[in-house]
Amino acid sequence: MLELQQKQELQQKLSPQQIQYIKLLQLNTLDLEQRIKEELEENPLIEEGLDEEEQREEEELDATAEEMENELETEDEEEFDVEDLLNSSDDLYGYKANPNYSGDDEDRDRPMPSDRTLAERLKDQISFLNLSETDEIIAEQIIGSIDEDGYLRREVDSIIDDILFNHGVEIDEEDVERVLKQVQSLDPAGIAARDLQECLLIQLYRMNDDVDGRNTAIEMLEDHYKSFTMKHFGKLKKRLGVDDRELKSAFDLIQQRLDPKPGEGEFSEQTNYITPDFTVRWVDGEFVITLNGRNAPNLHISRHYRRMLEKLRSQKKSDDEDEGDIDQETRKFLKNKFDSARWFINSINQRRHTMSLVMDAIVQLQEDFFRYGEGNLKPMILKDVAEIIDMDISTVSRVVNGKYVQTEWGVFELKYFFSEGLETVDGGEVSNKEVKAELQRIVDNEDKTDPLSDQKLADRLEEKGFKIARRTVSKYRKHLGIPVARLRKEIVLDEEEAEA
Repeated sequence: MLELQQKQELQQKLSPQQIQYIKLLQLNTLDLEQRIKEELEENPLIEEGLDEEEQREEEELDATAEEMENELETEDEEEFDVEDLLNSSDDLYGYKANPNYSGDDEDRDRPMPSDRTLAERLKDQISFLNLSETDEIIAEQIIGSIDEDGYLRREVDSIIDDILFNHGVEIDEEDVERVLKQVQSLDPAGIAARDLQECLLIQLYRMNDDVDGRNTAIEMLEDHYKSFTMKHFGKLKKRLGVDDRELKSAFDLIQQRLDPKPGEGEFSEQTNYITPDFTVRWVDGEFVITLNGRNAPNLHISRHYRRMLEKLRSQKKSDDEDEGDIDQETRKFLKNKFDSARWFINSINQRRHTMSLVMDAIVQLQEDFFRYGEGNLKPMILKDVAEIIDMDISTVSRVVNGKYVQTEWGVFELKYFFSEGLETVDGGEVSNKEVKAELQRIVDNEDKTDPLSDQKLADRLEEKGFKIARRTVSKYRKHLGIPVARLRKEIVLDEEEAEA
């Protein structure tokens, strides 16, 4: 026998408007611009800029201002002196004559240069090698396989298979190796190398023989590469038969003049630009927080379509059934677009309000940083901001993700201001970012002939007032990209050796 039960439960479901607001909230300024552009194209009821009534008011104000300006010019006409104009340092006929001119206008109107990718420049250089048709196919396949750092990390067999599949041309390993040597002769030096050792050697062999340290560097990389990577200076001096000065010349040549990444990401055609979403300035004893104007576009529902919708609503149903169907269809279309436009505009306004609240809270919690710069960052987590603005932590997370702020000390991602706290010797708390900055300063100023171990670094930090364990120092060191003590060791010559 079936047993019927009844229970009551609560479920949280997001409305379409809430989902739209959440999606808009996590967009940065440039992505928001693109999203608004898409909405303007899809929904004819949304317009950008001032509506008709506001436009008329602006035109009336402009006309009044122009009339007043003409009256003032007429009153001052008799006092006008040509010599004053000729001797004036202002460019009255140039761009400064525009009262609305700003330096940003020039930058905004200047077209972006059309940079070519490194792959395209390499293909241009192939034409000077006088390659056969088959060799040119191999060269283009090699260039197409180079990664963004400038290395060829694909196996030769894979290149052979690709050429056979795409071009129907059979080649062997010797053909690829022969063409690869020619590609490696192109600029920049070191391109298309298969590993770091080959990359550095290609660059060294293209240098003149009289370059100081060149021959020692070539021998060291070819015959003692492992000792070079481990910085076993004693072994290298003994095996190469050189003194400190000669070994230092070889190391300096490699570290200072050779490029370990000849591609430097130039194979990627996309260029990422940072557009600050906020600007924070300290003016007359208080903070002035400005939201980028692109986050607050003038969007409104078209007055023309609004009148059309009102007219359709007031119409009586027609006796003609077909005509009535058309009216009903039109009415439904306009109503859906009207609701969609209203939701979108409200979501934009809500997004702007939420972003301002979050930025205000961050400035409130990190006041010392925004006033005095780095070295004054306090521990702060998402929960701290969420409690101030009385919103969920997930909302704060969406706001800070991918957003940037322009300060007097530079441009920072909002996530930069969030960090865990560490206890100091005197019982206070400090941001772990400040500890990392101090760790970097200690490493920069250490004795390069005897670098500090992680334990010694922890001891130095404790002397500075930071209570920190050795394993934490090791973790922070790795985050900062600082190698272990052995790999930080350098050859330092005394004055007599340096002069020699």
